[in-house]
Amino acid sequence: MNLDLFTPDDLTPANVRLAPQAVVLRGFALPDEGRLLRELAQVWEQAPPRHMVTPGGYRMSAALTNCGTLGWTTDERGYRYTRHDPLTGQPWPALPASFMALAQRAAQAAGFPDFQPDACLINRYLPGARMSLHQDKNERDFRFPIASVSLGIPAIFLFGGMKRSDAVQRVALQHGDVAVWGGADRLRYHGVAPLKDATHPSLGAVRVNLTFRRAG
Repeated sequence: MNLDLFTPDDLTPANVRLAPQAVVLRGFALPDEGRLLRELAQVWEQAPPRHMVTPGGYRMSAALTNCGTLGWTTDERGYRYTRHDPLTGQPWPALPASFMALAQRAAQAAGFPDFQPDACLINRYLPGARMSLHQDKNERDFRFPIASVSLGIPAIFLFGGMKRSDAVQRVALQHGDVAVWGGADRLRYHGVAPLKDATHPSLGAVRVNLTFRRAG
């Protein structure tokens, strides 16, 4: 990670460096909270979250939807990006301006300038939901980072290595934290441990994860 791209305000002791090109920016999204939640509600109205099924027939415990030019989907045919919501046949909702601006600022702070995401995968977790270890590898070009925004109740982020069997770091994520990883760390395995019962004043007993990618 190019630490010269951090300002003194960005590089605080609270931030967590997960690997040379991976970092958690503590509270980075908090100044944008109000607008993010308003625009999130608009996205959900157009493309409600749903529990998709993996090619192996596993029903994902987190409900998901997308916004942006491309949206990530899964069914018995496999994992892929599509331009249309398979539930409605309509294009995915446009990427809100506040989403785009936050993703670009976070990527810049983490040492990845000129990030132009075209997809935002939105996961909605209830207590007990989880995300198993996986790699984000359905994108065309791995030169671009992943920027992942946490909203709502806390979660334990699992950040591993290049193999599923590698040791895993467990990092607590709070409302407003943003994790960014790319470069040599772009294909690390990662996931989310089962969420514990909790309530957040803005979202209730829900965690929302906005995951920004350059997919096309």
